[in-house]
Amino acid sequence: MKVIIFFLISCSVWAQSNVEKAKTYYEARKYDEAEKLLKGISEKSAEYGAAQYYLGRVSFDKKEYDDAAEYFEEATEADPKQADYFDWLGNTYGTIAQSANMFKQGILAPKMKRAWEKAIELDAKNLNARTSLIQYYLQAPGFMGGSVDKAKEVAKQIVSLNAAEGHRQLGAIYVHEKKIAEAEKEFQEAVKINADYVSVLANFYTNQKQYDKAFAMFEEALKKNQDDYVSVYQVGKTAALSGQRLDRGEECLKKYLTHTPAQNEPTHAGANMRLAQIKEKRGNKAEAKRLFETALRLDGNLKEAKEGLERVSK
Repeated sequence: MKVIIFFLISCSVWAQSNVEKAKTYYEARKYDEAEKLLKGISEKSAEYGAAQYYLGRVSFDKKEYDDAAEYFEEATEADPKQADYFDWLGNTYGTIAQSANMFKQGILAPKMKRAWEKAIELDAKNLNARTSLIQYYLQAPGFMGGSVDKAKEVAKQIVSLNAAEGHRQLGAIYVHEKKIAEAEKEFQEAVKINADYVSVLANFYTNQKQYDKAFAMFEEALKKNQDDYVSVYQVGKTAALSGQRLDRGEECLKKYLTHTPAQNEPTHAGANMRLAQIKEKRGNKAEAKRLFETALRLDGNLKEAKEGLERVSK
């Protein structure tokens, strides 16, 4: 019996496709191994579109955005029925546009919009594409299709698919319009529907410099789950921004640095930067400088870390 079980397991592993194997490597952040497998997949293979998609994901994570765009374009051409391929193509165009000149932004804007619209056409429940489209409508000028009313229309569509997320998006739109009271009501409604949105409301309070409310909400979340590492980080961030409860903030950030963040969680670069800000507020410039430098080694694009390093290096 043991021999049979071993044989079946071995067959299962052997039968796993190269894309599936590469996906496992990708999720473990073993990018070189993933790329080696994916680049070996022939254009004639049924897996070619998926291979190009994951090569795009690898390039995006490595911040090689031009390469990522090419891979995602190839993926959408090879398999034009996959919503995620178009969603990530739009995301990549948007990321490139952030640091592009106005001429290039003008070229990329309609391309990213079409990509997200195609993703929604293929999968009406694709919330990522809808939220990206909201940001497009809020940031694009009117002659490129920007419109607060269109953004609200998409947010209301999200309410019908995921009520809490829809109210969150409406709240963000009201923040954009500087309608703070209306925004707070939307975020509170999101929390009523789904308690997991507590951090969204607490972050809103942090951004509005209502620090006592923010601390209270994050600490309440930690009473329920002391290993809620997003809330652990946010206590530290709120301390760093406010200059309040610095001991507690430092304690939380040091705890966060013992944690391995998931892809959707704050990075160690960010945690080091917030810890540096606390050290700076305490007057410890030498330690703040070391931590800002650490943050920038981990992520050279952190604007606040660059600014902080300039301050403490004077």
